[in-house]
Amino acid sequence: MKIALDATYSVGEKLSGVGVYSRELLNALAAAHPEQRFEFCYRPHRYVRSFARALPPNCGRTLLYEPTFPRGRDLFHGLNQRLPGIRFRKAVCTFHDLFVLTGDYSTPDFRKRFAEQARKAAAESDAIIAVSEFTASQVHELLGVERARLRVVHHGANRRSTQSGPRENIILNVGAIQRRKNIARLVEAFERTPADWTLVLAGSTGYGAAEILERIERSRRRRDIRVTGYLSERQLADWYARARIFAFPSLDEGFGMPVLEAMAAGVPVIASSRAALPEVCGNAAILVEPEDVDEIGLAIVRLIEDQNLAEEMIGRGHARSAEFTWERAAKQTWQIYQGLAD
Repeated sequence: MKIALDATYSVGEKLSGVGVYSRELLNALAAAHPEQRFEFCYRPHRYVRSFARALPPNCGRTLLYEPTFPRGRDLFHGLNQRLPGIRFRKAVCTFHDLFVLTGDYSTPDFRKRFAEQARKAAAESDAIIAVSEFTASQVHELLGVERARLRVVHHGANRRSTQSGPRENIILNVGAIQRRKNIARLVEAFERTPADWTLVLAGSTGYGAAEILERIERSRRRRDIRVTGYLSERQLADWYARARIFAFPSLDEGFGMPVLEAMAAGVPVIASSRAALPEVCGNAAILVEPEDVDEIGLAIVRLIEDQNLAEEMIGRGHARSAEFTWERAAKQTWQIYQGLAD
């Protein structure tokens, strides 16, 4: 079976969540099936840059140039709710989220372009992989995709090697500084914590960042808030190793990989009770109503003051994150390929 995948988003030093998913799934599929030849496809703006990364021995590299290349493949997998304008025998598409369609989290131009690509991919896919039950329900309800074409395949949890050392009074948030991540309310909740605590916001800027950064500048705890920008894998691992609390009160998530990363690193998690986060966190996080600043603040103070609770959440987090692996995601994805081939 000739299998081609859109590897475009796996290229670059500053990968988004979709980029991490692409990289990890591509590697896991190649490792699990050394007998299979995979073709990694890159759109023109990333094709040349892709040569900086060595591919697994059973993988080839090709240009994804619509509507010409590639053709004649048995199966094509679009890894970011997008398919090229090329017909394949079978097509699979991964949908991560549809928050662009449900909230004021992007520009009108981006929303229009995203909606067109998502509807086209939904219509042309023989099978759709949703990264959570929550996302599957959105694809069904918002795009009219019948449940028979939907498959749920959760992400894996990235486990970063860290140097052991003493934890510090740090509340960590990992993700873009943008409106959807609810950073302004997190800052307000942090202002109610003891004076010897620090809030670390790790991530690049996104939609609505200007108003959030302005709110940070006005904070009476400004000196205790650190905005790091995008972090390398090693830098991020260091912050996970230092933090005592991980706070992720996002308004909308199709999955939420950072909560599992924090759990794997031994950090107790506070997360939003909305979207896919309850599904991902299970009983291993304190869930809060993200628009209730008092509730977010109370959850933070509980973890600060109750060490027994913090230790309990750490234990639950280790167990929960261990359930999510990229090997499992690759196995379930391969089963979808096989089902279409049969």
